Amino acid sequence: MTSNESSLLDSYAALDSAAVSDALDALGLAPGQPGFLPVWGHPKIAGFAVTVQLEPFVPGPSGPHIGATAVAGASSTDVIVVANDGRTDVSCWGGLLSLGASLNGVRGVVADGACRDVNEARELGFPVFAKGRIPATARGRLQQRSAGEPVQLGKVTVAPGDLVLADETGVVVVPHEHVEKVLKKAQAVAAREQAIAADLRSGIPLHEAMRDARLAGTTEENH
Repeated sequence: MTSNESSLLDSYAALDSAAVSDALDALGLAPGQPGFLPVWGHPKIAGFAVTVQLEPFVPGPSGPHIGATAVAGASSTDVIVVANDGRTDVSCWGGLLSLGASLNGVRGVVADGACRDVNEARELGFPVFAKGRIPATARGRLQQRSAGEPVQLGKVTVAPGDLVLADETGVVVVPHEHVEKVLKKAQAVAAREQAIAADLRSGIPLHEAMRDARLAGTTEENH
């Protein structure tokens, strides 16, 4: 990990998904995606996307175990993104994948589908964000279509190397070419909301502290 990558990821990890989503909105980019919840605890992860696309199983010669190539190639800067069209009737991530990813230092996984072996992920301290939980195995139900290609996560496209941040509220995806610009805007959003919170605690009425122009980061004159 370069010092610039480390600093960038630390800066994003200090923010929440709502602030980053607001920044994406302000810049005309796709905002945060709903329905992705941590399957244990209250983790927050920020890292660069390593992508996996799944599809329904088709009998024939067996391909790579789903997610295995992505796990093998991922590192301590990465978040694995598993695209499974939001299916919750079959697991697309399990305990052995969590173990392999954890041993490689991967920051976590975001799965557009269901997972299993929640206890194993929790015992490893490995963050898993998913659309649900189910014991049913992927064996004979899913197969890997691709790895390292752009995938669809909810309503947003994720390309390898895009920045992914996930917390208890949801998931945001920042296109790699916009990471610096979005970070600056998100930090301004967070600072503005902290100032409003401080005013509320000091006794300023809610309707005065939360003026639309102030929340939008504009002055009354140009709002």
